[in-house]
Amino acid sequence: MGIRGPSVTVTLVALLVASFLASIAIGAYAIPVWDVVGVLSDRIGLGVGGTYDQIDEAVIWDVRLPRAVLAALVGASLGIAGAALQAIFRNPLADPSLIGVTGGAAVGATFAIVTGFTYFGLLSVPVAAALAGLVATLAVYAFARRAGRTEVVTLILTGLAVNAVATAAVGMATYVASPEELQDIVFWTLGSLGGASWETVRACLPFVILGIVVIPLFGRTLDLMVLGEREAGHLGVRTEQVRLVLIVVCAVTAGAGVAVAGIIGFVGLIVPHIIRLLVGPGNRLVVPLSAVGGATLLLLADLAARTVAAPAELPLGVLTAALGGPFFLFLVHRTRGAHGGWG
Repeated sequence: MGIRGPSVTVTLVALLVASFLASIAIGAYAIPVWDVVGVLSDRIGLGVGGTYDQIDEAVIWDVRLPRAVLAALVGASLGIAGAALQAIFRNPLADPSLIGVTGGAAVGATFAIVTGFTYFGLLSVPVAAALAGLVATLAVYAFARRAGRTEVVTLILTGLAVNAVATAAVGMATYVASPEELQDIVFWTLGSLGGASWETVRACLPFVILGIVVIPLFGRTLDLMVLGEREAGHLGVRTEQVRLVLIVVCAVTAGAGVAVAGIIGFVGLIVPHIIRLLVGPGNRLVVPLSAVGGATLLLLADLAARTVAAPAELPLGVLTAALGGPFFLFLVHRTRGAHGGWG
C-alpha cells in the first residue's frame, strides 16, 4: 500500500463526509451544517443537538437526505464497477456501458414508460431497467463465449453491438411515444436524482452493498488478471469463472444505480483513473477507493446540478459528461505524453 495509501484513504473518506453534509445543507432552503449534524444525530439516538426546527428536520430527512444517500450509492456503484471492469478487460476505457448494462437498462426503462408497466408501482421503471440491464449483460457474455472460453476482445465488440441495438430500440420507442411518455424517457436518459426517496434508496441499497462487499474480495485476483489471462492461469486463477462472477456482480451493482438515476456517464470511467493516479495500480486499494471516489464525485455533481442554474435543475448525466469529457482528454494527453505514445 505504501505511505500514500492510508493518507489518500483518510483524505477521500473525509472529502466524502464533507460532500455528503454539504449536499444536505446547501440548496434553495439553506440549512446550517451544525443543524444537519443535529438532525442526523438525534435520529440515530446520539443527541448532539442543534437549533433546527420542524421545517429544517422535514427538509433534511424527507428531501435532502434520501437524495444524498442515493447519490452516494449510485456513484459508488458506478465507480467500483468501472474499476473492476477495467481490470477484468485490461482496458482503460472499460466502464459499465461496455458490457451492455447501460444500454439494456435504457431499453428496460423505455419499455416500462411506453407500455405503462406499473406492476411494481413507483419502482416499475427502476425494476424494468435493472432486469433489462442484467439480461443484456448475460446476452453479451453468452454471445462472446465459445468452446468454454470468452475472449476479451470478442466480449467488448459484442457489448458495442448490443449497445447499438439498444440505442436503436430506444430511438424507435421515442418515435412512437406520446408527448408525456417522451418527456419521461428524455428525463430518464439524461440522468437525474430528482425522483430520490427512501423507497428508491431501499430498492438500490442491497445491490450496491453486494458490489461493495464482493468486488474488493477479488482485489488480488484482479492484480493477477491484469498480467494476462495465461499468466494468471499459471498462478492458479480460474480466469473464466472469476470473469463471469465479476461481470454478473458488476452488472447487478451498476444496473441498480443506473435504474434509479438514469444514464450517468463518465463516473465509472474517470474515477478509477483518478484513484490510480493517487495510489498506484494495485486493485486491492483502487477498487474500494473507486467506490468512495465515485460517491464523492456524484454528490458534488448533484449539488452543482441543483445549484448552478437554480431554481432550474441541470440534467445530472449531461453535467457529468460535460465535466468528465474534458478531464478525460487531459488524462489521455498526459498519459500519452508520459509514455511517449501508445505504441
